[in-house]
Amino acid sequence: MFEHTMHTRVHLDVPRATAFAFFAEAENLGRITPPEMSFRIRTPLPLVIREGTLIDYTIGLHGIPMPWRTLIREWQPNDYFVDEQLRGPYRQWIHRHSFADDGAGGVIIEDLVRYKLPLPPFGEVAHPLIRRQLRRIFSYRTEQVRLLLGDRRTPNASEEPVFS
Repeated sequence: MFEHTMHTRVHLDVPRATAFAFFAEAENLGRITPPEMSFRIRTPLPLVIREGTLIDYTIGLHGIPMPWRTLIREWQPNDYFVDEQLRGPYRQWIHRHSFADDGAGGVIIEDLVRYKLPLPPFGEVAHPLIRRQLRRIFSYRTEQVRLLLGDRRTPNASEEPVFS
């Protein structure tokens, strides 16, 4: 009931293994999160990410610090991983990150997020605001991943988050 999805697809001119390795370093999550989110990892670093890893961090939502705990539920190096919110602002947040070769030496990164808002059905009133915030977060992320991995192309409209 009231499950939403968000899908993004980003094409980068870097090898799949390079892109996956970037996402496998928890420290990079802060580098690709908009500064206004005040993202901070609370789990001691460095982290070895694999199936079963728990990551605690804090995000800021409209200036209010909010704890978030993530479980790495699935981990297939260079192919995909799935993180699931165990504690945080959503009633459900399951995020699958997939990595595929593009056939020309680059990578296609796809994100599929399945989420439910808190306090159903009343939380649905905030969904337009949540969509706008998620669009900002994932658009910023695309820009930063490009910059940090040395892909200088400008993101295009096909890389904008799609909601259903």
